[in-house]
Amino acid sequence: MHSRLQQDLEDFPQILDYTRQLAQTFLAGLEQRPVCPPAVEQQLQPEDKILLEEGRGALATLENFWQRYAAGLSGSAGPRYFGFVTGGGTPAALAADWLVSTIDQNSLLSHDTIAAAIELATIEQLKTLLHLPADFSGSFVSGATMANFVGIAIGRQWLGQQRGIDVAQQGVGALGPIQILSANAHSSSVKALSMLGIGRTALKNITQQADSEALNITALEQHLAATPGIPTIVLASAGTVNTAAFDDFPSLLALRERYPFWLHVDAAFGGVAACSPRHTHLLQGWQQADSITIDAHKWMNVPYDSAIQFTRHLSLQMQVFQNHSSYLEAPILRPDNYLHLTPENSRRFRALPLWIALKAYGRSGMQEIVERNIRLARQLGAALAASEGFCLLAPVNLNIVCFALTDVKGDAETARDRFIERLDHHGVIRCTPTYYNGQPGIRAALVNWMTEEKDIILALRSMQACRPDTSSSLGKTPLK
Repeated sequence: MHSRLQQDLEDFPQILDYTRQLAQTFLAGLEQRPVCPPAVEQQLQPEDKILLEEGRGALATLENFWQRYAAGLSGSAGPRYFGFVTGGGTPAALAADWLVSTIDQNSLLSHDTIAAAIELATIEQLKTLLHLPADFSGSFVSGATMANFVGIAIGRQWLGQQRGIDVAQQGVGALGPIQILSANAHSSSVKALSMLGIGRTALKNITQQADSEALNITALEQHLAATPGIPTIVLASAGTVNTAAFDDFPSLLALRERYPFWLHVDAAFGGVAACSPRHTHLLQGWQQADSITIDAHKWMNVPYDSAIQFTRHLSLQMQVFQNHSSYLEAPILRPDNYLHLTPENSRRFRALPLWIALKAYGRSGMQEIVERNIRLARQLGAALAASEGFCLLAPVNLNIVCFALTDVKGDAETARDRFIERLDHHGVIRCTPTYYNGQPGIRAALVNWMTEEKDIILALRSMQACRPDTSSSLGKTPLK
């Protein structure tokens, strides 16, 4: 054995203990850590860009990394990171994620680990939490992008089945032109169209409702009536990225009866609202979709690399993703035979963090996170609407606040970007830019399990301090 490996084997307890100390240090300072570290801290030193001939060993390398680069790590796991739709990691989920790397299980159905059984149980518990019916199957994938990919891939196979074509065998060219219809398809779904050979130009944007990002059902019906016979997938939204708008699922289902299409619901974060009795009405009818995306890293606060795809068409899923090899088990139709159900052959034990989190916090714990985030988002939205220099671009439907600057002198986009730069420099809150109805806007998405009212107060103070007319003396402010 290499001398460094041998030494690290002997030092394994110290290595793990030191790693625990680093993690504990990071978590203890998370609320004070800037949500966006300075650009200079995000750069590697020249010697760390090259491969060493002789390694330093684990302890020395860990120490070197932390001393040089800890300041370049964002506080994105903390309570005031409102950028994108980014959750953190609850204590139970974080602990489980550490174990996932330690026990290093390959979670396909290999008959040599309990991993597949736990994944299946997690899927069943998630269906119970979100009120999804028994005929849905599901599996864990790396993220919402891959969950959308899987759902659309199964939909592509279904389109072929309706016409006597096995797309998995014959290729998408045998099916001919396909149309993908949506009012607000997430960019990850558009990427999936490229990867699946359907093509980005297959996406046809349907008109939104007049006062919402939700799809205009009348416009969709008119388009379907004008394009009879074209294989169609409808991408519906359960929580758009700007305003958390939900499409009208009952109306979509009624249309599907007259114009057969595959209905995929991107519910990456919004689907988790189903765990709250106060908000489950937003998802009425989604139980009859053909495929659904949920991202556990968002509102379920599981560490990255944890999303779930659901479908009610298990046999079609196996047709797409089956893996044939002389040394592997042949495809057998069962909901836990993950080797034949997902894009990956080797898969890390992603289900464990969510399984542990569900056991640790139960239905009531997940519900409390969701309802608290929604309440705080509405509180932030109301405060911004009442504050000088800000206006809401849309009502706060759920957990996303979409707002803009007012009384801007000069170009609105430039003013918006400078405001976000000031926020980043201030280090208290992280928001991301967007456009809403053609107007430059700013998004704050609340999904972190630690976010409380005190964080909304700090966030609002930072936003007010970073307004263009108040930022000339802006400096770093202690978080107290």
